[in-house]
Amino acid sequence: MFFYENNWALVVPMANEEPDFPPLLAAVTEVLDKLKCGTVYFIVDHVSKDATLQLCQETAANDSRFVTVWAPENRNIADAYLRGLREALEHGHRLIIEMDAGLSHDPNAIPMFLRVLNEGNECALGSRYINGGSNVGSPLKRRFISRFGTILAHLFLGVGLHDMTSGYQGYHADIVKKILEAEIHSTAHFYQTELRYLLRNRRIMEVPIHYRAPSPRVSQKAIVNSLKVLAIYAYKRFTLSAPDI
Repeated sequence: MFFYENNWALVVPMANEEPDFPPLLAAVTEVLDKLKCGTVYFIVDHVSKDATLQLCQETAANDSRFVTVWAPENRNIADAYLRGLREALEHGHRLIIEMDAGLSHDPNAIPMFLRVLNEGNECALGSRYINGGSNVGSPLKRRFISRFGTILAHLFLGVGLHDMTSGYQGYHADIVKKILEAEIHSTAHFYQTELRYLLRNRRIMEVPIHYRAPSPRVSQKAIVNSLKVLAIYAYKRFTLSAPDI
């Protein structure tokens, strides 16, 4: 097999996913069945006001491949991702993949992420804007923010990746350890861009992904945080003190 058998994990932050939970679970389970290994960590916090936590707990009780992590200490989406990475790392997984819920990411891409990570790459980063990738169903405003965010990152951070804002990616465990040790400034969607910047000197390959579902709107607070963090790293870059991990 091309992946580390029984030693990879999928981290999925869950927030008010009750309507999409059945098809998401079915799609992820199908991939696990085909690969015959893997562990899924559902990260749930106070953002969820529906039955998401209960559904995750019921799934974990019936299938040991699923683990529900209740994380009331989370303050934002970046905290949810980091908690999931920490959970997977502490359980000894060598390959760790992050994926959004809500059917925005296709679980069928997981084997491709595992293949890329097993071919000498430290990071496998999902991209909607390379050959084989697509972005279907997102509102025009979200597509603009995504594209514009990538352009700004190219201009101010000097990172040449095609997609700087995707939330679908995978890492080797040693990279996850460095991410958890780093100072992360983002509290919202810029988290993905921040990681790509900090990892710019690592062995990276972009993986084509299909982004199929509409996303929730980006708040004014999230946009302000993104611009603030961008300014921090742009300043450090141009003063020759740019950090990396």
